[in-house]
Parts: sequence; structure tokens; C-alpha cells
Amino acid sequence: MAELHVWMNGEAVASWQQAASGSRLSYLPAWLASPRARPLSLSLPLLPSGEDHRGHVVSDYFDNLLPDNAEIRNRIRDRFRLRSAGTFELLREIGRDCVGAVQLLPDERAPDDLHEIRSTPLSEGQVADVLRRVTARPLPGQAAGDDGEFRISIAGAQEKTGLLRHDGQWCLPIGSTPSTHIFKLPLGLVGNMRADMELSAENEWLCMQLLDAFGIPVASTAMESFDGQRVLIVERFDRRLARDGTWWMRLPQEDMCQVFGLPPSRKYEADGGPGIVQIMDLLRQSLEPQDRATFFRTQLLFWMLAATDGHAKNFSVHIEQGGRFRMTPIYDVLSVYPILGRGPGQLDPHDAALAMSVAGKNRHRRITEIRRRHWNATARACGITDGAEPWIIELLDRVEPAIAEVQARLPPGYPDHVATSIFDGLRQAADRLAAMQPEA
Repeated sequence: MAELHVWMNGEAVASWQQAASGSRLSYLPAWLASPRARPLSLSLPLLPSGEDHRGHVVSDYFDNLLPDNAEIRNRIRDRFRLRSAGTFELLREIGRDCVGAVQLLPDERAPDDLHEIRSTPLSEGQVADVLRRVTARPLPGQAAGDDGEFRISIAGAQEKTGLLRHDGQWCLPIGSTPSTHIFKLPLGLVGNMRADMELSAENEWLCMQLLDAFGIPVASTAMESFDGQRVLIVERFDRRLARDGTWWMRLPQEDMCQVFGLPPSRKYEADGGPGIVQIMDLLRQSLEPQDRATFFRTQLLFWMLAATDGHAKNFSVHIEQGGRFRMTPIYDVLSVYPILGRGPGQLDPHDAALAMSVAGKNRHRRITEIRRRHWNATARACGITDGAEPWIIELLDRVEPAIAEVQARLPPGYPDHVATSIFDGLRQAADRLAAMQPEA
């Protein structure tokens, strides 16, 4: 039976065992007795010593730590000369720096370099080399890579990597030192229509600025270029410098697929993933009373921004002591306004659909079919007696000030097509929403 040991900030948490019969997770007695004890996931609650979790709920939790793009997984397999791209095999190689606080190590000994910062400073050209290697496969006979101990697992479907920002410089983390920022490469051509998302970094940056201007807590982002390699840099909100400044702490978190015990293949509601009502019900238990309002307002803004990829893996919670939780900032937001159209390489506006549906006599996901009354019906289904009207009115009043605020932030050379299409699309959505009747 193969085994990996689960660590959080130098404390042994659990044992993950993989056999032909499936996965098994056992929390360790010392962790159960720790004042810092918390579950790895809300779907994997703490169990008394001697009891364990088994089956898909275990393997699905760990599967969600990996990229959910098969091509990226296969590239990792090839890079480390693995026999398969299975979850356990991949995480045995790259599970040292995962999303949240989890570290997966092959032995029971705590890393001896946890409470220090070990890294290699990088020049601009060296950062560019790191980015180029993200999509490179090793040639036959080539070594797995020259990045030494740097092995990172970041969930999602997009090409990305992580680096450390230390003493004002980009660095390659070594050993147990975690990455502090995620570098996201342009998406390029996406979907069956081969839509051009080469400007995805600029698109996501603008969407995040707009959400921030509407008062939504978001991850901090920046657009950068390294020797012509354009990236969006996202500051990790699951990392925090220790009070004494000598080491980086990992903060426990999980996405909504993990919360609900689902595999990444069910991240979309249409594929069996959670929807607005289920997540709003979960957030009744949040430590932050505003989380329900934040989540619902974000869904409204996704519709107004034509941000169609707001699936379960793009919402997460921080896990605190005892299994209490609160929402993380919003992340991974892209608008399809820049690619809407009926020509080659464009997305037909009538095909643009939200990842989570809204309520009515039927469920509605297509952006062109959603009405104001559907948002009110959805809010009432979430137990909000007044419906969504207070939030709708607030957001409508904020549209022009938000656009003006973000326009003032645009750096020189920002692509006009991206800004114009998203600003105009937001205005038109607001005008349509304002003209709609609140009820049928």
C-alpha cells in the first residue's frame, strides 16, 4: 500500500493511503489533540483516532489539488518520468507546495527547513525561462528539469506556475519555502471555435479591478512582461509572512468542489456541481456575515460582465480552527465580451452562459435569457425575503463610478479592444437590467 503524509505548517496532520481497493485518510492522534486542529476539508471532518475516511471523497479531495486539464497533467507525468498521470503519482512528485496549507511528503519526518526562507533570486531573463518551461515537455533522454527541489501543484485548467517574492525580488522557492504569487500565462486559442484569448491576462486584470471597484473582495493582481513573456501575477491569499518575518505560513483553504466532496469533473452545475442556492445555504455557517451578500452580488456581476466561468472551483473558503470557515477573496474572473460575435473565432452571444443557473419557472444559464425577476426568485430561494432588489439597485448605482475608477487605473498601452468591449458590455447589461420589471 502506497502512503503519503499530510502536513500543515510543520505539523503532521494525516496519513493518505492508496491501495487497489481505493483511498483512505486517517487523522493522526497528535493532530486531533492540537489546539490548531481542523479538518483538511469540510467533506472530511475530523474523526476519532482509529477511524478513517475512505473512497471517492478522499481521492476527490486530493484530485482537486491538481490541474484539471488532462494535457497539463500529462506534461507533469512526462516531466517526472512517471508511469501514469494518476492523482497519487502526480502528488507524490509535486505535492510539496499545494493550494492551501497542505504539504504531501513521502516520509513521516517534518521538513527541517520549514521556519526559514530558502530561495534562489531570479533575473528577468531567468523568470522568462521559468515561464517558458511551464509548457515545455522534456526531450527524450532529457532530465526532468533543472529547478532542483521546486515542485508545485496549482489547481485549475490554465497554464500557470508559482514564484516567491522576497526582498523586492522574484525568487525560485527551495525546499519547504512556498510560492507567494501565481503566474498565469495567456490562454491563447480556446474552445471548439478557437476563440482568441491571447489577452486573457489583460482581461482578467480588468475584471478584477471592476469587481474591486464594486466593493467585492478580490485577489490582488498585476500585469507584467518578462523578456516578452506576458503574464498575470496573482498574489496568493493562502500565504502569510510569519510575525517575526523569518518564514512563510500556509493558510488552510479549499474550493467548493472539495467542500461538497466532488471531483473536479463536476465543477459546473450542469455536470452535477453545486449551484447558487447550495453555496448560499453553506455560507449561512460562515464566520463572516457578509459572505452571502458578497457571493450573490458576485453572481450578479458575473452576469453583467459576461463572466461565464464562475464554477465551483473558482470559489473557496479559508478553513479555521475546529472547521469553522469564511470565504476567500474572489479570483479567476474572465469576461467573454471581447470575443462575442458571430464571425470565425467568436462566441455567439446567445451561446454565452453562466456556470451557475438562476431560478424561474425553469433554470436559466444563458446570459441573454436571464431577467431581473430570475435574480429575485433565486434570492428568495436562498431565504432572502426581499429578493435581490437591494443588491441590484446598489450595483446599478455603482456602474458608472466603477467604470470611471477603473479607467483611471488603466496603464499606458492597455489594449483598447479589451477595455472598450468590457466597459460597453457592462453598461449595456446595466441598462437592460434597469429597464426590466422586478417581477413577472
